[in-house]
Amino acid sequence: MVGCRKSRPRRFIIISEVNLLAKKFNPLSHVLVPKHEVLSETEKKDFLEKNNFSIDQLPQISIKDPAIKNLKIKKDDIIKITRGTSAHNYYRRVVE
Repeated sequence: MVGCRKSRPRRFIIISEVNLLAKKFNPLSHVLVPKHEVLSETEKKDFLEKNNFSIDQLPQISIKDPAIKNLKIKKDDIIKITRGTSAHNYYRRVVE
């Protein structure tokens, strides 16, 4: 037959997906994310007494927040957030 193309068998290429989550991206290493630290029990106690706060008066941060997910935290821990070169720190109470 003139003008007919031979049909070639189709070949499929299998491309494996790269699981980006497996690389364990650390959001704390990003330049726009401020430094997050967990206060020790003594620092927590001193901070609350010095400022005459109860733990319930602090603003909250979720335990699932990506910025603190890699820190070893538990409920009612206090997170100290340092933004840039500011002399002021921000504090948050960890909630579920």
